[in-house]
Amino acid sequence: MIYEVRTYDMKPGSVAMFEENFGNALPARQEVSPLAAFFHTDIGPLNQVIHIWPYDSEDHREECRAVSIEGWPPQNGGNILNMDSQIWNPAEFMTPMGDRELGNIYEMRIYTYQEGSKDEVLSRWSNAISHREQYSPLAAGMYSDLEDGTFQWMHVWPYEDLAARGRVRSEAGENPNWPPPTREFLVKQENKIVIPASFSPMH
Repeated sequence: MIYEVRTYDMKPGSVAMFEENFGNALPARQEVSPLAAFFHTDIGPLNQVIHIWPYDSEDHREECRAVSIEGWPPQNGGNILNMDSQIWNPAEFMTPMGDRELGNIYEMRIYTYQEGSKDEVLSRWSNAISHREQYSPLAAGMYSDLEDGTFQWMHVWPYEDLAARGRVRSEAGENPNWPPPTREFLVKQENKIVIPASFSPMH
């Protein structure tokens, strides 16, 4: 199983229309393969849409994307400024993404770790994740290898609202087993708050 995470930077003011067009065109696309989630950013890099597609393998992805679908891709009116596609591998402890009702907002955190640290980092996350999920569920936990030898780790957390996020993070921070001790390997940390579309399977 792999996940393709497609991130589009949109012109200001165009996100709502793109999301509507995407939702209208989606049923035909999902006859080929399912969508896992669709978000737009609310805090962090603004005017981004993020759609996540699961595939059995990279060959399966290529087969699906080669299928001609009427009305797909959805119209964007020239409003996409940049498109990024990245392949992610789910951690062994991750519940598959898809039709799950988890929260009104999601925090997407992406950490870049040093070359050669992946096995140790993932092991430490595996040992710690059950302690964190005492407070709220993990929506996604997956890694992606970069060309320079480093790797990225994405973990996505659902919350009812920002107040719930603050409360849960405070409570989890008091647990001696959280967060996993991986700071020595960290290169960079990023995060964004995203909101699921009305048609997003994960919401």
